Amino acid sequence: MAKVIIDKIDRKILQLLVRNARMPFLEIARECGISGAAIHQRVKKLDEQGVILGSRLVVDPRLVGYDVCAFVGIRVQEPSLESATIDNLKHIPEVVECHYITGEHNLLIKMYCKDNEHLMRTLAEKIRNIPGVVGTETFISLMEPLSRQIDVSHLDDDE
Repeated sequence: MAKVIIDKIDRKILQLLVRNARMPFLEIARECGISGAAIHQRVKKLDEQGVILGSRLVVDPRLVGYDVCAFVGIRVQEPSLESATIDNLKHIPEVVECHYITGEHNLLIKMYCKDNEHLMRTLAEKIRNIPGVVGTETFISLMEPLSRQIDVSHLDDDE
């Protein structure tokens, strides 16, 4: 994937949208000192280039009854089974992220469960029953003191 070059105005737009994805384009235009139409064009360009991956509402899992956040390292029997494993994980609603990783495990997933019993059932009945999964290692998150998007303010200009 080719690196996209963005200028100072694009960086400012991204900073504002990362802070508040619902910020009106006219307000962004005032902050950037350019027209609303120019903001619309730039956001559309950043979206088409894949810089902006979308905008979404973020729900606090604990406030809707999911009190346990866990990270699970998954060992897959052989690399040829990784794709099928990921396809199976996509059907487990508790799994919210999946990453290929280096080290002892092939995959790292992030999941939310209602309580430790729900976590144990999900691991035993869903994840460990995926064909090719030969082991898991679970880490329970006690607290999330930091969660943020990438800071685009330091990216290079297109000089």
